[in-house]
Amino acid sequence: MAIWPFHDPKDGELKVVGLMSGSGTNLLRILEHQYKLAKERGASPYRIVALFSDNADSQALNIGREHDLPVIVRDIGAYYAKRNRPRSDMHLREAYDVETIKSLAFFEAKVAAYGGYMSIASEKLTSAFVGINVHPADLGIRENGKRKFTGDHAVRDAILAGETTLASSTHIIEPEVDGGRLLAISHPIPVELPKDFDPTNREILENVSDANQERLKTEGDWIVFPMTLEYLADGRLGYDENGTIHFDGEPIPEGLRL
Repeated sequence: MAIWPFHDPKDGELKVVGLMSGSGTNLLRILEHQYKLAKERGASPYRIVALFSDNADSQALNIGREHDLPVIVRDIGAYYAKRNRPRSDMHLREAYDVETIKSLAFFEAKVAAYGGYMSIASEKLTSAFVGINVHPADLGIRENGKRKFTGDHAVRDAILAGETTLASSTHIIEPEVDGGRLLAISHPIPVELPKDFDPTNREILENVSDANQERLKTEGDWIVFPMTLEYLADGRLGYDENGTIHFDGEPIPEGLRL
């Protein structure tokens, strides 16, 4: 069976655009890993070539200034307001994404790293780049055939379900939110609960969930996301005719566990 790499290192470095809406901490970790690889190898196999933000109040300009990167900011709230349309209008989202793609065409990037990009990507955007996202849950855990911990409250849901560990997953951006093909899953970290933990107390539950998610960000997101880009750039991640993901030639339908 033929396996095609997402990127062939013979074609040179993998060019990546970073998409963000807020602090951009995931993209900062990706940049740090890029510099680390350049120091170790003499050249990094991937390179962030530009940043794009859908939020005029994000840290994109500051990050671009600090790291000498071109930045494009197109505030999606203003885009919708100017046209007097609700953010739920996905037809208009397609038009927005088409303009985004045009604005990034100059950089000739193959991959888009979704580093806290809060807008739902239309099919136009997901088709233009290989979109990679990180999610604060082990997406390999299923219930009744479906991924169990998806959505914005994945950490909270995992704690309520009695999970004793947490992990972060990278996946390809595809039509179903958090439903794209899995790439890699971080090392698990233990769930930390206070002795007097009462899951029925909403405030306590939210505080505990937030604390565990912050730990997971450091020990999960910020490790597995940069490594996934490294593996992509090195040609170690590919796919077969059925779309099944492979790592070093072996199928990993439920992702590579680090």
